[in-house]
Amino acid sequence: MFGRRKIQLKSDAELAAMSRAGVVTSLALDAAVAAAVPGATTADLDRAFREILDEYDAQSNFLGYYGYPATVCTSVNDEVVHGIPGQRVLADGDIVSIDGGAIVAGWHGDSARTVLVGTTHDPADQELSDVTRAAMWRGIAAMATGTHVGDIGRAVEDHVRDTVGGRLGILEDYVGHGIGTEMHMAPDVPNYAVSNRGPKLVTGMALAIEPMLVRGGIETRVLEDEWTVVTTDGSRASQWEHTVCRHSQGVWVLTAEDGGRSELEPLGVRPVPIPAA
Repeated sequence: MFGRRKIQLKSDAELAAMSRAGVVTSLALDAAVAAAVPGATTADLDRAFREILDEYDAQSNFLGYYGYPATVCTSVNDEVVHGIPGQRVLADGDIVSIDGGAIVAGWHGDSARTVLVGTTHDPADQELSDVTRAAMWRGIAAMATGTHVGDIGRAVEDHVRDTVGGRLGILEDYVGHGIGTEMHMAPDVPNYAVSNRGPKLVTGMALAIEPMLVRGGIETRVLEDEWTVVTTDGSRASQWEHTVCRHSQGVWVLTAEDGGRSELEPLGVRPVPIPAA
């Protein structure tokens, strides 16, 4: 799982520069989430995200990545990840995960949110999104308090199991990752407990922590577009993701408006802004 790839460690100054990509990513996701209303197409979400990138003179790190044709992934209902925006019309009751990122001055941000479209929601979809989001924050807290990358996945899995038992499945085929001057870097960040605890959590690390949960089985398949991943049993899915760094004074969530304070402080973790150079 973890392999031997070299992990990119960054100085506080480099993480501060990277934080600008995180801020733009967060603002662009705000716009895409606001656009996710009944009657909108998934292309409308992509357009809203792209307009913010243009406003801040940022680049998309998704567009053109191994040939990917859009600036975000819009994964609807049984689509787990990598859904391609297009003319699909969102309907009341849909659940859609929006995943996107920005490049600013060579540094990358990456984040995802799940949106319940409209006003008529299946309570099971709300639970799915809520548990995925909360599990992500437990994983982020573990990055602050843990000693190894594997502690993040254990915290994610422990929260899911303690909250809903086996009612929701944690995807194992898709995991989080290191991030910095590239979008996907070492190390892999599993969303479940593994026997090998992996690399140590050290100053200078930046990780994208992104649990993906499903309401049914964890088996998936890729559609003919060679991108969109769906559950084989048709069950609905949720993805939440933040880019997080561990700097010389603590942790900071680069893609959260407040650095993660509102979510982490109730968990006993106090995020610390990246020190000024």
